[in-house]
Amino acid sequence: MTTSAPAATGPHVLRQINVTAVLTALRQTSSATARVADLMTTTGLSRPAVTRALADLREADLVELIADDAARVGRPAQRARFRAELGHVAGVDVGPHKILIKIADLAGDILTTHRVTTPPNATGPDVFTLVSQALDQAVKAAGLTHADLWAVCVGTPGIVDREHGEVLLAPSIPGWAGLPVVPELRDRLHCPVLIDNDVNLAVLAERWQGTAIGVDSLVFVQWGERIGTGLIIDGAPYRGAHAAAGELGFLDLGLPPNDPTGRPAADEGTGPFERLVGAAAIHELAVAMTAGDRDRDLHAQLTRPGERDITPLFTAAAAGSPTAIAVIDRVAARFAQGLSALILLLDPEQVVIGGGLSRAGDTLLEPIRRQLRGRTLSATSLHASTLGDDAVALGAVRHALDATADRLAAS
Repeated sequence: MTTSAPAATGPHVLRQINVTAVLTALRQTSSATARVADLMTTTGLSRPAVTRALADLREADLVELIADDAARVGRPAQRARFRAELGHVAGVDVGPHKILIKIADLAGDILTTHRVTTPPNATGPDVFTLVSQALDQAVKAAGLTHADLWAVCVGTPGIVDREHGEVLLAPSIPGWAGLPVVPELRDRLHCPVLIDNDVNLAVLAERWQGTAIGVDSLVFVQWGERIGTGLIIDGAPYRGAHAAAGELGFLDLGLPPNDPTGRPAADEGTGPFERLVGAAAIHELAVAMTAGDRDRDLHAQLTRPGERDITPLFTAAAAGSPTAIAVIDRVAARFAQGLSALILLLDPEQVVIGGGLSRAGDTLLEPIRRQLRGRTLSATSLHASTLGDDAVALGAVRHALDATADRLAAS
């Protein structure tokens, strides 16, 4: 028979819990400083408990106390400031077309953003070299060195084994899966390195700085050529037993073979739902529905040589084109059919749409809202992301910041 070790108890444990609570409150404050009264409200602790915690944090050199210039009566009040400049983190967004890096201090304030375009046909090793070089450039641009980094988080497309720091599957970047990204970067940077699926990080960013701040039940759908989904359940990310939870792109709606995009599985690793409502499928549908005399101008824009841009479709719909509106209604119906399955299973408070398709805004989202009615049992708030291309890198920063908690606690 196994027995568990008794939990640590006593005043010293309670004092450390209080210190952690006050430190967390300081790091999350929207202003640079906080008064004791503010921290009491945020943490629920008494004034003596907050005061003792601040004294411990000051002794550890994590906090400085400064005079409150606004206090003019009686004994001068003090404000506490978390010394966010003590360390820094990096959030890295690795994709088939770009590498985006953000460097932040320990309060999450972004010092610099660095972007590199990924060359066409770049392989996994090529991408890793670009990531390493881009990190060096971003750190230098922030006026820092590798020694200033406390943690780095890499966001990547595909399925990720977070425990072993390995990308298991990444169809959009040939040769990326299986590369020792985490140990190689850890050896170069001499700090903890984490890796996670890009959409799982994007949903963290939406809850941290996006349209879903503080939302505890959230579905984030990255919608472009590919479709990925990030989930927050009861305030925590949910990835599933095999890190593949919520892979909406691989949902098979069982459409008949004569559907314009109801094709069999493709070799490039796209899922049935991606082949139904991904950007390429929308372009194909729009070309088919504008052919002939139905909308010659829009058809000409959609069939320009070497282009597959669907922006003209949404521009035409916003201008009132009946054919463009009909195309978008068809897309919305398909998308709502798949999204409603997730909503029925999870009953989220909010759904956020990110990725390239989110730029269409309500021209696309309003038909989806309409199509969702009657498919779900309760109304779910549906919004477009406001973070744009920054979502994954911001989520990586948030994850890296969370990883610094143990080092701060040990200070």
